[in-house]
Amino acid sequence: MIEDRRLYLVTGLRPHLADLLEAAIRGGVDIVQIRDKRATDRELLAALEIAREVTRRHDVLLVVNDRPDLAQLIGADLVHVGQDDLPTAAVHRLGLPVGLSTHTPGDIDAADAEYLGVGPVFATPTKPGRAPVGLDLVRYAAGHASVPWFAIGGVDRAIGEARDPERAARGLRSVLERAGVAVP
Repeated sequence: MIEDRRLYLVTGLRPHLADLLEAAIRGGVDIVQIRDKRATDRELLAALEIAREVTRRHDVLLVVNDRPDLAQLIGADLVHVGQDDLPTAAVHRLGLPVGLSTHTPGDIDAADAEYLGVGPVFATPTKPGRAPVGLDLVRYAAGHASVPWFAIGGVDRAIGEARDPERAARGLRSVLERAGVAVP
């Protein structure tokens, strides 16, 4: 399941969300996380239902940020939490697979999750005040993580803000292939 995935898109609510997801998926995105701290519950639920329909049709994993309740309602594949959010053990007690944001080597070593988000690698407006971790932590994850991991932070802008999201995703997927990352 998660072990076969390579390109992870984190995006917030936006007009034409389905169009963005369709284009990104055509370009090679195979995991989508919906993350929007400013949305109301109703807005978030509506967007998640749209994302679930698109991701299910394309066999792409859907991740809900911080909200196991909404993840259960829409049948999401995973919940993603941060270091200061609901503990992964609590999410597991709800019967949901979980991903965890990591920002240090210690976070990676201590993680109890199905996958890790390593970052933010680049500056991202969704994490104001959080300094990017850069590539050193990505290299650490490559050598030490015991579960699948994804470099996150700033990639949303690379795909979600691109003039052609499909082409941007395809370019990132190509970089992964050239770097020797197994791409299904």
